[in-house]
Amino acid sequence: MAATVPKPTDAELEILCVLWSRGRSTVREVHEAITARKPTQYTTVLKQLQVMAGKGLVRRDESQRSHVYVAARTRDWTQRQLAGDLLQRAFGGSTGSLVLGALSETKATKRELAEVRRLLDEYEKGLPQ
Repeated sequence: MAATVPKPTDAELEILCVLWSRGRSTVREVHEAITARKPTQYTTVLKQLQVMAGKGLVRRDESQRSHVYVAARTRDWTQRQLAGDLLQRAFGGSTGSLVLGALSETKATKRELAEVRRLLDEYEKGLPQ
């Protein structure tokens, strides 16, 4: 796999979310999960998974008749890459602007704000003095 994995498209991210939730899955299983939310052709999912394998976004196990796919990177790794890219492209590297933008988009509950504070406290404890 290449050292730099390309950013997934929206359609690829949808498939990755299925793989992160389900784990190792056949094309049919991915197709069924996506079709439960919106009509999608089996061949579209198959082709997308083949493209994603070529890009290094998923790995394919060809040892069985039905090929099995798994996400090449974890959800956390991918989210960090996407957040970092968005931080640079849309917010000029300003972490504060990114956080405020996210919080301004939807009304955060008190519980969600408390979780953000807790995560920030944990993050700050891990920083070098």
